[in-house]
Amino acid sequence: MPAVLVHGVPDTTKLWDRVRARLKRTDIVTPALPGFAAPVPSGFDATKEAYVDWLVQQVEAVGEPVDIVGHDWGSLLVQRLVATRPDLVRTWAAGSAAIDRDYVWHDLAQMWQTPEVGEQVMDAMVGDALVDALADQLGREYATEIAANVDDTMKDCILKLYRSAASGFGDWHDAVDAIERPGLVLWGADDPYVTADFGTRLAARTGATLEMFADSGHWWPVTKPAETAAALEQHWS
Repeated sequence: MPAVLVHGVPDTTKLWDRVRARLKRTDIVTPALPGFAAPVPSGFDATKEAYVDWLVQQVEAVGEPVDIVGHDWGSLLVQRLVATRPDLVRTWAAGSAAIDRDYVWHDLAQMWQTPEVGEQVMDAMVGDALVDALADQLGREYATEIAANVDDTMKDCILKLYRSAASGFGDWHDAVDAIERPGLVLWGADDPYVTADFGTRLAARTGATLEMFADSGHWWPVTKPAETAAALEQHWS
């Protein structure tokens, strides 16, 4: 029964390296979102629905129910998958983003969602400027690693993905409330993009266990890898 770890934006599968190094299990799959240091399939339109369909296909290919984990956009995709295809899941864990009709997109997301403005912001997301923007949350080493993978393909996919969700998640909200599979919500107490109350609310809505990381922002897989691994192993047991 593999564990499937799903990264978000603007990450790659490397997001999970520090967590994987601390997990006892070895049956771990880390699929790369199309466009995120990975090819974009022909005809793939990079909308939220397209990424959910893609993730469903990845999990179906495993051939048995999985323990699935998601961060950021990976968290949103995981919540949608569990809500619509519970047959594919034994347990789920997710954090740093919640399918919630009351969530208002953070300022950067709103800029990405605005035609022309989003393109201008993406043009500025290069080199040292991008590293500097991420370093406070991630540390300079990992911020540099992210920046090295942010290319034109990823930028295009990010814009399409965020614009497909500009109206929020009202259409997905109720299905999440009906989730019955065992869940774990992982959150950074100081997340500046999706505040901790959305993590607390997601856990209450789904009956999931809540693990709130003090002194951590949005990227808990990077800043709290040992604590994340321990929480996941407890959840899986």
